[in-house]
Amino acid sequence: MTDRSLTATGPDRDPVTIDSEVAHTSRVYDFLLGGTDNFAVDRTVAAEAFAKYPGGLDGARTDARANRAFLGRAVRFLAGEAGVRQFLDVGTGIPTADNTHAVAQQVAADARVVYVDNDPMVLAHAHALLRGTDEGATAYINGDLRQPDEILRQAAETLDLSQPVAIVLVGILHVITDDDTPGEHVSALLDAVPAGSYLALSHMTSDGVEADNSPVWSHLDDQMRETNRPAVRPIAEVARFFDGLELVEPGLVPATAWRPDASSGGGARPVPVYGGVARKL
Repeated sequence: MTDRSLTATGPDRDPVTIDSEVAHTSRVYDFLLGGTDNFAVDRTVAAEAFAKYPGGLDGARTDARANRAFLGRAVRFLAGEAGVRQFLDVGTGIPTADNTHAVAQQVAADARVVYVDNDPMVLAHAHALLRGTDEGATAYINGDLRQPDEILRQAAETLDLSQPVAIVLVGILHVITDDDTPGEHVSALLDAVPAGSYLALSHMTSDGVEADNSPVWSHLDDQMRETNRPAVRPIAEVARFFDGLELVEPGLVPATAWRPDASSGGGARPVPVYGGVARKL
């Protein structure tokens, strides 16, 4: 095993230890997006697993970009048309272009954003997330969706949880298995925020596409048992995360079809990533 210690910028940042020989979801995703904050093991796992994916590795990269573009459009809608000024982004991943705070504060300079992730690599780069506007606020906390009470406790230092909050779960729920009861944790976050809050999520799906992707998920499951195992769900199960909420048009749809613009990405084949935004009544 090879460990590497990195220290995030700032006096309140502790050194973190990263195992460069164990693949992690956030680094695989970073590789698919064309980032450089990943290791050989992440690239190998991605290349081997997505060789069986529709369109191969290039197809996986296309869908990763479509997922990322959905995040930008959803945040832009929330900060703009919906008028939300507070964001809780859980499972943010390694910093890249158009992070939640950058998009939100471009629309509303006073937007407040809290990022949550449990990957040491993300922690090591947290300082890149903490450059927002003077009028707004950005903060990073080391947390796990499976511990919503701890997330809320720390988030309350930056966000006013008595006012509407947009809970952003983009690309995180499909690495939380049913054994970890993700629906309960999503409900706990929603229960802690008032009416007028929103849930924005995207999720890999196991249906709605032409090809059987089970060999891809099986390979990732074998390789990611120590970090984040895949939990790809049918669209009907993804929809249950929105139970009790009012879906914003066009509803839960392929990521490229959610209020598309020039950023939507995708191609001729169906995209197995679905996304939606809903309002708490």
